[in-house]
Amino acid sequence: MNRIFFRFFMLVMLSITAATFVIYFAMSRLFGDPLEDIARRQASAQIFLVEQYVDAAPADEWLARLNRVREVSDTRYDLIPITRARSFLPATSLGALDRGEVVLDVDGKSFYRRVDLKGERYIGSEDEVLHVQDLPIDVSLALQMEAVRYVIVALALLVPIALWSRSHWQGLQSLSRVADEFGAGKLSARAHMRPSASIYPLAERIDHMADRIEELLVSQKNLLHSVSHELRTPIARLEFALELLGDKTDDPALRKRIAAMEGDLAELNSLVNELLGMARLDSGQAPQREAVDVAALLRSVEASLPPGEPRPAIDCAFDVGTIEADSRLLGRALSNLLRNAQKYAGARIEVTARRDGGRVTIAVEDDGPGIPAEERERIFEPFYRLDRSRDRATGGFGLGLSIARKAVLLHGGSLHVEESALGGAKLVVVLPQR
Repeated sequence: MNRIFFRFFMLVMLSITAATFVIYFAMSRLFGDPLEDIARRQASAQIFLVEQYVDAAPADEWLARLNRVREVSDTRYDLIPITRARSFLPATSLGALDRGEVVLDVDGKSFYRRVDLKGERYIGSEDEVLHVQDLPIDVSLALQMEAVRYVIVALALLVPIALWSRSHWQGLQSLSRVADEFGAGKLSARAHMRPSASIYPLAERIDHMADRIEELLVSQKNLLHSVSHELRTPIARLEFALELLGDKTDDPALRKRIAAMEGDLAELNSLVNELLGMARLDSGQAPQREAVDVAALLRSVEASLPPGEPRPAIDCAFDVGTIEADSRLLGRALSNLLRNAQKYAGARIEVTARRDGGRVTIAVEDDGPGIPAEERERIFEPFYRLDRSRDRATGGFGLGLSIARKAVLLHGGSLHVEESALGGAKLVVVLPQR
């Protein structure tokens, strides 16, 4: 945000600077150099004396009147050959000198003017130039005045621009804060700007958008939660009915069919539990933190796994210690990771826990088929499965890893996939100590 306004400020400053130079060069081309005009005004007394007093003398008294001016003036009046004068002047001023005009040398604080164009003052006067030096020319004060003028103009532009930009900056900062809070899961975050604010129309539209998104998400969560709860009753009735039916029949084929139906109900019940777990995590409720021993938690999770091979080998560093976490929620996340590894591992599952500064890193590796690099983020999406052709015995619902990541994120940690040295997948959980 600050970068936007810094660039805007630099653009305004560069525009003012460029406008200053454009104005100067435009005035120079249209009306002459402003500095030369200032210098001409400062030397106007000496120019007037030459043009109106010395030149007004009769031809035979011109030099005498010039000498009298020399005696009473602090300014030097010299006669130099025209060829020498031409050597001092730039090429752009030679035409004015040849026409008999006063040619100023601002840097030298002097001016040049031909004595005579036709040689009527004295013999050879057409080949001489009157060089007047030590003129009271001081353009530094004029430059300071011009600089002050441009500074005042710049301030007159920058002050209202700064005030206008400040209100915009504050409004955009507020919108940025709302966007961060909304993105972090605080769905009630709103801008609440006054109608007089400069970006009120934008803030109003963002608030309306947030209202609509919040309504949709809340409705979706409520629907998911309600449907999941409502499904529990008919599932329980079906389980009870199938159990009664199985007790009353001796037909092996029918018993086999009932067993298959009970498996379907168990799968449906498991899906309902997963959906309820997702709904609870999406509610944004902060986990109940307590001191959790990492090694003990991993052993507890390993013991709760269903029977079968392979079993995970746990390697905890002696200094891994404890972390501040919700043991139930974190245990659910680690259990999902280990169950996922059990599904796809060939013969080995390794679990390591290490402390790195203020963080604890838990890695679950297997020697299964692994996860392609382009799929490593998508596996955390709800209901996403790599191999959609798998049956329910190995495929699951695609919710376990999604729930695990949500649980880790609620603890301020991260969960990502790497390539394992065993040849399969490596899921890495990084948790802050507090």
